[in-house]
Amino acid sequence: MNAPLPPQALAGSALAEPVLAVRGLTKDFNGRTVLQDLSFALAPGQATALIGANGSGKSTLLRCLVRLIEPSGGDIRMLGRDIRALPPRALRRLRAEVGIVWQRHNLVPRLSALSNVIHGVQARMSGPRTWAQSLAPAAVRDEAMACLVRVGLADRALLRVDSLSGGQQQRVAIARMLMQRPAFILADEPDASLDPQTGEEVMSLLLGLVREEGLSLLVISHRLEHTLRFSNRILGLANGRIALDLATQRANAASLRQFFDHAEAA
Repeated sequence: MNAPLPPQALAGSALAEPVLAVRGLTKDFNGRTVLQDLSFALAPGQATALIGANGSGKSTLLRCLVRLIEPSGGDIRMLGRDIRALPPRALRRLRAEVGIVWQRHNLVPRLSALSNVIHGVQARMSGPRTWAQSLAPAAVRDEAMACLVRVGLADRALLRVDSLSGGQQQRVAIARMLMQRPAFILADEPDASLDPQTGEEVMSLLLGLVREEGLSLLVISHRLEHTLRFSNRILGLANGRIALDLATQRANAASLRQFFDHAEAA
């Protein structure tokens, strides 16, 4: 069984600049405030679970962090850069360093797993040689295969994505994300559409990236058992605010259920 990352694993990063620092973040939609004065910071090499009831603003927060939607106010500093001040070209470069895993895999169904993984190199290359395995340079194909090996799908490399299971497709999406060579990963309920065993395998894979490759992870989690097993810090959103912030080792299923009960009653 995977255990949460121990606090001492982060001791060396305690003095480092946060991989993400959010201060006073707000987001309004049509006169309704979805995020209210959020402030938090994430240390490098940390796996953080973001929890909250439906409608609490979790997905909105992730999209604001990389300006897929524009925040209404506040400051965001990610990977040493002021996100809200970045012009379009610099913002694209920053996004290339942030791997995002969505609930929907956003793969090209008729193409092979290998071609879909090769698409991840578009974060740092352009042109037709990034479109498919038959066009890609040998070095790019080799790197894409290495990413498939990392997620346990080397033997599925030449199969069309639409012939793969949902869990295998999510692994292909993670391999494509690795092809970006990200420094920070945002994951929006990557296990939401998967059966319990497959979801656990995907979450274990993401945690392995934190442990083995020194990446940082912020993952929206809706399964309490995954929150407790695959993070070392938990942030809870309620009514658009940070209402919970604690080390995973101090949490248990009962306390997290109590958080949800209070959030829904508020």
